[in-house]
Amino acid sequence: MKWFFLLAALGVARGGDVAHPELADIKTVYLLPMTYSLDQFLAIRLTRGGVMQVVTDPKLADAIISDHIGAGLEESLQKLYGEKKVEPPKDDKDADGKDKVKEPAAFNGPVAGGARSKGAVFLLDRKTRSVLWSDYVPPKSAQAADLNRVADKIATQLEKDKKGK
Repeated sequence: MKWFFLLAALGVARGGDVAHPELADIKTVYLLPMTYSLDQFLAIRLTRGGVMQVVTDPKLADAIISDHIGAGLEESLQKLYGEKKVEPPKDDKDADGKDKVKEPAAFNGPVAGGARSKGAVFLLDRKTRSVLWSDYVPPKSAQAADLNRVADKIATQLEKDKKGK
């Protein structure tokens, strides 16, 4: 019985039949440079298949695709878009004049460090910088045919998840 739940959880993590309504609004995407130039192969596959429009101006993008997250990504996004806008603190009193319960501060440290993971891709919302979707398809080599296969698998899964199938 434990195996059933584990397999079901893995299916959900991979995309399974889970709908991703947040992907429906993503029409344009900007690709950051990736390991082995996977971004070039992915751009071809995304546009050829009509999955998303790839833009060369990051300011025109609804989302960003990267092969890493963490401090390096934050630096890249800061260069492209400037500082992430932080909401000003709200009043500490509720409607009754009582003190609101404060939630713990969010951790703003690096999410990951070290070298890039070969095969991981992340679709990030441009405005919130949160990860909307991710996948892991490791390339067997840096050969063009293998990178094309990886890009095809990533784009196919993204298209399925975007449609909710």
